Amino acid sequence: MSLIAFGLNHKTAPVDVRERIAFGPERMSSALEGLIHGCGAKEAAIVSTCNRTEIYTRSDCVRENLVEWLAAFHHLPPEAIAPYVYDHRDELAIRHLMRVACGLDSMVLGEPQILGQIKDAFTIAQDAQALGPVLSRLFQHTFSVAKQVRTDTQIGASPVSVAFAAVSLAKQIFGDLSQKTALLIGAGETIELCARHLQGSGLKQVIVANRSIDRAHHLAEQFGGLAIGLTDIPAHLHKADVVISSTASPLPVLGKGAVEQALKQRKRRPIFMVDIAVPRDIEPQVSDLQDVYLYTVDDLKSVIDEGQKSRAAAAEQAEEIITLQVGHFLEWVQLQTGAELIKSYRRQSEQTRDDVLFRAKALLAAGKSPEETLDYLAHTLTNRLIHHPTVVLREACATGDLTAVHAVQNVLGLGGDSPSS
Repeated sequence: MSLIAFGLNHKTAPVDVRERIAFGPERMSSALEGLIHGCGAKEAAIVSTCNRTEIYTRSDCVRENLVEWLAAFHHLPPEAIAPYVYDHRDELAIRHLMRVACGLDSMVLGEPQILGQIKDAFTIAQDAQALGPVLSRLFQHTFSVAKQVRTDTQIGASPVSVAFAAVSLAKQIFGDLSQKTALLIGAGETIELCARHLQGSGLKQVIVANRSIDRAHHLAEQFGGLAIGLTDIPAHLHKADVVISSTASPLPVLGKGAVEQALKQRKRRPIFMVDIAVPRDIEPQVSDLQDVYLYTVDDLKSVIDEGQKSRAAAAEQAEEIITLQVGHFLEWVQLQTGAELIKSYRRQSEQTRDDVLFRAKALLAAGKSPEETLDYLAHTLTNRLIHHPTVVLREACATGDLTAVHAVQNVLGLGGDSPSS
């Protein structure tokens, strides 16, 4: 059986294809059951995110079988997904899973969210009893590798998105954010990402200002924050240590006068501001004020470019770690294969012994002498045990297959000179 990583991702398939074959949580168990019982997989797990749908399995399935199963499960013709899928086997499958878990195959290099999603997939597969010893060990080993990559490289340390860069700069200025307050102006995707990064950095106080108060409420309640309208900003600005703005307003929503008044109320405690909007949300003249650190999206670009270079260098280190750990896992697989072969050989030999012993006892019961019975036992048992190795050795010699000859010689512990061609 092969270890298989089969699926598609943001690199191989457009979003309209990815969304058609995504597995919702409510369908995951039935999908795993279908892989085990309907597709003949020995073990299976499914990773399904907005950027990828991947099936990890130990199976004899060929690529076409998996395409047909995946298409049928989602009520699609096979040709709708066949051009977009990849199929990695054994060592390549192991490497692929480790690279995905470490964020090396992500849209944003080194992003950490995918590891949590893989851990969720592992838990779901465990609960569905779809994992066996090999996949279970592979996923657990992969989690250790991802942890090592995070610890030993800077893969996740440098900012590579506007939201991450903004929060990273805030941490550089203030250090500990746990006692700080952030005012987020806007309620779009970038502001939501900023809120998540701020929360992940320990910040607890969030104020969300938006033209639509309902949208502000929807975002603020996710982070235990306060929602206000844009017209309420001057009344709350003095509370903010960090201000990040990203609206679609054609005119600035925050002027120099309002910031001056807030600074007086703050007794000159500094404010860090990031204006991500184009056109700008914060009047450029605000940068002339003392105790204000104002960055625009262009200022962040150099931070992001440096972050991408840093992550690319860290990714090379991560690849080296993965190469080493793929080798370690393959060694474990080979040991398990050897152990299974030994068990199988022992069971076969014991069955041969029991069969011959049963016949010998029958001879005794029929009145044969002990000496005759022992001769039968020794002769028959020897012939049966050496029959198959003898056949293989004879055929190898006849065909000049010296590799097989040497292998049999080594396994049987035979001394003397090897046959030569």
